[in-house]
Amino acid sequence: CGEIKRRHYFRWLRKELILQIKQKQSFLCVGLDTDIEKIPNYLLELEDPIFEFNKQIIDVTKDLCVAYKPNIAFYESMGVSGWNSLQKTLDYIPKNIFTIADAKRGDIGNTSNMYAKAFFENMNFDSITVAPYMGSDSVTPFLKFKTKWAIVLVLTSNKGGLDFQKIEDGNGKQLFKQVLETSSKWGDDENMMYVVGSTRAEQLSEIREIIPNHFLLVPGVGAQGGNLKEVVKYGMNANCGLLVNSSRGIIYAGTGTDFAEKARIEAQKLQQEMAAILSEKRI
Repeated sequence: CGEIKRRHYFRWLRKELILQIKQKQSFLCVGLDTDIEKIPNYLLELEDPIFEFNKQIIDVTKDLCVAYKPNIAFYESMGVSGWNSLQKTLDYIPKNIFTIADAKRGDIGNTSNMYAKAFFENMNFDSITVAPYMGSDSVTPFLKFKTKWAIVLVLTSNKGGLDFQKIEDGNGKQLFKQVLETSSKWGDDENMMYVVGSTRAEQLSEIREIIPNHFLLVPGVGAQGGNLKEVVKYGMNANCGLLVNSSRGIIYAGTGTDFAEKARIEAQKLQQEMAAILSEKRI
């Protein structure tokens, strides 16, 4: 009975995310990679400049996006004050907007379990990015938490990602495809997503052959050179199935007192492009 309720709730969460995409006509994820050295100088006079920056970004983008993704490194690098800013940011995000801890955690089972408790129980994120290099031990502890999602790294945009991700085995199968095939058996499309960099858009069709129904978190659109139309062409499924992230291209669009207004303009450009796509696809 408990497992049935759990599965029902996961299905509800997935449907809620799809509903948000349809209602807002957007599959935009805003990355909160907030760097103390890049935010407007006038904010530095405030008690918590990181939170104030995030607060203003959220205020002007919450009607345009369906997810926020704080990159944890930018907060933990500041010690206790950074963690406090992160928690305040998380608490400020509207409850109907999906939250992603971009932490890229991945370790042996008992350690991963503690990471899961930190981000799911203590901070109450909806999901976390996870590195699968250590196998099921590093991912399945996150899948044990009711109503939470693991977002597994599979094919990334960075140049160094090619050092390992496309290595072929004796049958010519690339490593990232093996990761997909194996990891998809640990959970399903109601508690697992995958990270696929937007600069690898041409391989999204190959990925969709393996996991047709999972959501994909696609970073790299904007400042990193990813192309939204290419991502959609190869990666969108019948329910959209995409969360496309933009960080620097939105949050650092302006450097003065009008930074929030300029961030909204850039977010709106992406949202309007997404709305046109969703309308064309009848989603």
